[in-house]
Amino acid sequence: MKINLIAVGKKMPDWIVDGIEHYKKQLPKNYNFEITSIEPQGRKTKNPEMTKSLEEKLILDAASNSNLLIAFDELGKQQTSKELSKSIENWQLNSDSVALIVGGADGLSNKVKQKCHLTWGLSKLTFTHSMARMLIVEQIYRAYTLLSNHPYHRS
Repeated sequence: MKINLIAVGKKMPDWIVDGIEHYKKQLPKNYNFEITSIEPQGRKTKNPEMTKSLEEKLILDAASNSNLLIAFDELGKQQTSKELSKSIENWQLNSDSVALIVGGADGLSNKVKQKCHLTWGLSKLTFTHSMARMLIVEQIYRAYTLLSNHPYHRS
């Protein structure tokens, strides 16, 4: 299994980087977890559709080796932590290569959304893109602890 978090965004605050690293280093090696950061595009155009179009190619290139693409979008289906752990369990069984995709400030292009097999939402709340990254990594770690009966997740 391989999990690649592909995210458009600029430099993140140190505390976010530290949080991501905290959870990332606790993930098992067989998750082959990595983060691919994509530099935001089209800043000078001030045209959201042009920006999404410029980012589209970079996102799809980064996801080209993945057989399962999942977009994060405010209108996507929200998962519980237990549902995510079941998804990860299935990814392991199928030896999936998964791309989790977070768009830039203007979101994802329609083409990227159409190429994705699933669309998930993090919350009905709005988060910064850097916080979304950290929340996704923490939830992947939480799912791992659920699968390994670790006491981190208590419910």
